[in-house]
Amino acid sequence: MRDSSTTACKQPPGVIVPAVDLRRCEGKGDCLIVCPENVFEIRRIDEADYRGLGVLHRFKLRVHGMQVAYTPNADACRSCGLCVTACPERAIKLTRAS
Repeated sequence: MRDSSTTACKQPPGVIVPAVDLRRCEGKGDCLIVCPENVFEIRRIDEADYRGLGVLHRFKLRVHGMQVAYTPNADACRSCGLCVTACPERAIKLTRAS
């Protein structure tokens, strides 16, 4: 169940955004579960992103069902960091929005 509390958030929305390393992400969805701002979605990797990966990472994605995390609502991120600590693959980092 999602905790809708934003008391742990450190920034106004859009200052910091999550960046997902598609070479590490296995699409398990822990980020989706813990994010109070609904920043993430788990879906099939885009073809362009898939082609940009090396052979080993492509194989890994196939083993894990071709699912990865994307951040369609990255501008809603308030930098609570819950996604970073929840990700078992350490595939998420918080970065300053450009």
